[in-house]
Amino acid sequence: MSTLTPLLPLPAAPQFPVSSGAAIVSSLLGPGVLNSFALVALSFSGAIGLTFLMLGCALEDYGVYWPLFVLIFHAISPIPHFIAKRATYDSDATSSACRELAYFFTTGIVVSAFGFPVILARVSVIKWGACGLVLAGNAVIFLTIQGFFLVFGRGDDFSWEQW
Repeated sequence: MSTLTPLLPLPAAPQFPVSSGAAIVSSLLGPGVLNSFALVALSFSGAIGLTFLMLGCALEDYGVYWPLFVLIFHAISPIPHFIAKRATYDSDATSSACRELAYFFTTGIVVSAFGFPVILARVSVIKWGACGLVLAGNAVIFLTIQGFFLVFGRGDDFSWEQW
């Protein structure tokens, strides 16, 4: 049995320094591109969440628009965070009573947004399929809101305060 030898030697694999993907993209495209990409991704996920919500209301089998009231919960969910951030801006403490109260109120708002369609489905105002679509939309929209604060709430030069 003979072994085949290549006519040309195979080149060695290139060695790249290990760094994060964000650092590589930032060095290639510029520092603002990642924030712009995050904004586009968050907009896309918000649109998907609203699509689930609209499908839960507007499909021919469902046709009841009561679940749109969860939009009120989506709109007021960041308000306790804004108030607590303004009130405890000068504080160096990792936690404060105002911030904890804001977390409590925000949790109540989010739980209410998930409970409202379940109650509507339980009393047969909407169908359970519509409830499932609204709950999926709630999950996507609230994760989008949380992602927005994680990406743009750092207090650096490119933050949500510019929008």
